Amino acid sequence: MSLDAGMMPFGRYAHIVGWGKAIPDRVVTNDELAQIVDTSDEWIRTRTGIRQRHIAVDPNETTATLGAKAARAALDTANLPSSKVDMIICATSSPEHTFPATACIIQDLIGATNAGAFDLSAACSGFVYGLGMAKGLIASGQADNVLVIGAETLSRIVDWSDRNTCVLFGDGAGAVVVQASAVPGGILSTEMGCDGSGADVLILPAGGSKMPATLETVASGQHFVKMNGRAVFRFATRVMTDATRKVLDRAGLRVEDVDLVIPHQANERIIASSMRQLGLSEDKVFMNLQHYGNTSTASIPIALTEAIEQDRIKPHDKIVMVGFGAGLTWAGAAIEWGVPTERETSFWQTSQRTAAYNLARARSQLLRISRRLESSLVSEDGASLAERMSKRFGGRKPEEDAPPAEAEQELLEERSGEEEA
Repeated sequence: MSLDAGMMPFGRYAHIVGWGKAIPDRVVTNDELAQIVDTSDEWIRTRTGIRQRHIAVDPNETTATLGAKAARAALDTANLPSSKVDMIICATSSPEHTFPATACIIQDLIGATNAGAFDLSAACSGFVYGLGMAKGLIASGQADNVLVIGAETLSRIVDWSDRNTCVLFGDGAGAVVVQASAVPGGILSTEMGCDGSGADVLILPAGGSKMPATLETVASGQHFVKMNGRAVFRFATRVMTDATRKVLDRAGLRVEDVDLVIPHQANERIIASSMRQLGLSEDKVFMNLQHYGNTSTASIPIALTEAIEQDRIKPHDKIVMVGFGAGLTWAGAAIEWGVPTERETSFWQTSQRTAAYNLARARSQLLRISRRLESSLVSEDGASLAERMSKRFGGRKPEEDAPPAEAEQELLEERSGEEEA
């Protein structure tokens, strides 16, 4: 599946105009992991390139809160109020719940009251899939501003006694604002693919409809990530190379035209092997996995944000983002960068956004309280307070027998007593 530059109608181009990341404070080094599993710093570094990872240890720090923090940073960079967002796409492998979508929770947290929201499940390829979806929405005229987020708390679905997986993953979130523009460039082409015959190669076995949670599935660790590392390695090195070539060809670019590749940050050896096959030198490949480990859907937007912070990206640069993941899936995007990476925000703009987020929080709380009150005023058979009062007083108006406030209080006390019983 692909979306190419030639498919953009009416001069609508999809540009990345905002970016941001959110990283938990707690750092876990390889030496710390060596104290709980049979491994060592040297073993992990030589096989993966990872030196440390960030872990969300605070129970209140979740996939949604990290995603919302990254989203706010991206909106700030784009100088775009959340009310202008038309769609939120959250790519994640560790959602808050099976449903509702984590994107819906983020929508509430940032006050994007005019946005639709959905989760995208394509594992580590998910963020680039999201870019493809954003481009399609903009090209068709269905959206002007799309927020694409990759957010994970993988530490909560990793078996910390399995050295083959626990050393790999970290937590974090990254986000971008994709905006419609009449200026040529932006997301030029995308590639999204899948080979479902490899679905069991990288999998979270239990928790879905095939294997619902039971005492047995919990006891046997079926709610933890399981991976065939060798099979993933062979698959990844091939599809990373193929996907890069395809998106460049569709965009009318050559490998020599590429200024920077931002690959999925899974394994240093996979990245090196893929780029070597393409003939790209190390200075054209951005890597930060040594600091974060594999943050799945969040890895590419986190790396993009850091590449910008390090002045590795400039207007008109040709960039490739490419990843692979469970499914087995792969995805690539060729991008012509179209906006300055240095953004200045005034005190007034910052104050406005802070006030807007505070207002969104207050609005959300009021709506929650309203729903609770509404529920408390409806009986189990669906009768409203007015209907129950009418029935109680034999069809007479409540005020004929008691003051309205007293009658309402009496019924509320009765309802409270029923709930306690």
